Amino acid sequence: MQQLNFPSYSFRFKNSENKVSIFDEIRKKFIILTPEEWVRQHVVHFLMNEKKYPKSLINVEKVLKVNGLRKRYDVVVFDTDGTIHILVECKAPEVKISQATFDQIARYNMTMQARFLNVTNGLQHFFCKMDFENKKYDFLRDLPNYKDRE
Repeated sequence: MQQLNFPSYSFRFKNSENKVSIFDEIRKKFIILTPEEWVRQHVVHFLMNEKKYPKSLINVEKVLKVNGLRKRYDVVVFDTDGTIHILVECKAPEVKISQATFDQIARYNMTMQARFLNVTNGLQHFFCKMDFENKKYDFLRDLPNYKDRE
């Protein structure tokens, strides 16, 4: 797999039936390793190791309804009160981050109401803080650490 713009993490891999899988610490099982999954696993480790979010507050690949349609989010970090703190949209490294990507996460967030958004393809990372009052998002240099969250 391609080198990403993240610190180096140690992952567990398994090979069966000529398919490589990576162990997901959150789902506690091996997941087939696709380019998007490679990015998602780096994001999860980044949130746990660099940003110090507890594993118990991180959720991966769950279904949500947006305008009556079933969609699947990549990564969510909850706050201790159960509200959504961070919503992450992962793309494969070869997928260019575009306005359409931001539109997608913004649509998801109309339902989810996360305070922070993160869009990444593993090479480029974009971080935003929601301004619900003015219906916009402001770009940030980074996400807050767990202990510094609002």
